[in-house]
Amino acid sequence: MARITLQGITKTYGQEVVAVDAVDLEIRDGEFMVLLGPSGCGKSTTLRMIAGLEEISAGEIRIDGRVVNEVDPADRDLAVVFQNYALYPHMTVSGNLSFGLRLRGVDASEIERRINVTATMLGIEGLLGRRPRELSGGQQQRVALGRALVREPVAFLFDEPLSNLDAKLRSAMRTELIKIHRDLGRTILHVTHDQVEAMTMGERICIMRDGRVVQTGPPLEVYRRPVDTFVAGFLASPPMNLLNARIAGESGALVVDLSPVRLPVLSDREEALAPGRDSAITFGIRPEDLHAEPVPRNAAPLDVEVVAVEALGPEVVLIAALPGGEEISARLGRDFSAPPGSGVRLYADLERVHFFDAGSGRALGEK
Repeated sequence: MARITLQGITKTYGQEVVAVDAVDLEIRDGEFMVLLGPSGCGKSTTLRMIAGLEEISAGEIRIDGRVVNEVDPADRDLAVVFQNYALYPHMTVSGNLSFGLRLRGVDASEIERRINVTATMLGIEGLLGRRPRELSGGQQQRVALGRALVREPVAFLFDEPLSNLDAKLRSAMRTELIKIHRDLGRTILHVTHDQVEAMTMGERICIMRDGRVVQTGPPLEVYRRPVDTFVAGFLASPPMNLLNARIAGESGALVVDLSPVRLPVLSDREEALAPGRDSAITFGIRPEDLHAEPVPRNAAPLDVEVVAVEALGPEVVLIAALPGGEEISARLGRDFSAPPGSGVRLYADLERVHFFDAGSGRALGEK
């Protein structure tokens, strides 16, 4: 296993393009860490620098305290699994699994042992004599994972390995990767743009944007306490509703003015929000915190007009318009139904709302 530490890691192309900008990150020994972000945010470049496949422009990478900036990729003892599988088409599955071990001079009996253990773990023992063209996409992905596993490295680096699979296979492979991590206990860095992968697989997630780290933490902590509107709007689908608003005073108390709708601010949030009285903010509420029936705690009624109802089976996503015209999403029970254009009353859970600075997008008054 390995602890991987990044200090001020930067990657520039030419004099103007900064792909990764002074990233500081520690991946703990044996941890499953997920790098999450939109395309072009620098997450794959960060992984490639750790692997030694991309030159570092500035900063330092340490593996178990050892600086590896100038260490050859083959000597870092890391296994990388890419999006495109990169299997050798002329070799059998067994040949693909054993190739790297043979190059390293591993004894034939040890190679056979590792292949058998890995093939059994991944359920590909019946495929060892086939070539990649004879395999499905899911089977090829398992072979690519197996080629990394047989090496028994100190850490695994996964660069969007599930993105070419269909939804059902992707779900199954998420479970397989979780099991592999539990069984082996090795450090894993997994790069993805898929929020479901991040939320279900990572012990911690690191969200990146424009080459920088925005927020790092356990998935549910990041989900419940986003540091800014980017994280709030990126994590989960449908994302958090983010609405233009103002903090106003009413009868000595603070309210959120959504023009013309006004929602009260709970007393435990007033102190943090008081300095922003009469100023613009961004008001946030997640779709699951809007309910068709009153909740047994602080709730405020919200009258909306139905725009669309998306029946997803286990739940319904309601798209509705506020009196001021802004649209919001609500995740409701599977039995909810209402025709477009009709009026319905929702109930906003005031204990789970979020406030963000209108200019910087940073969170305000988080509990």
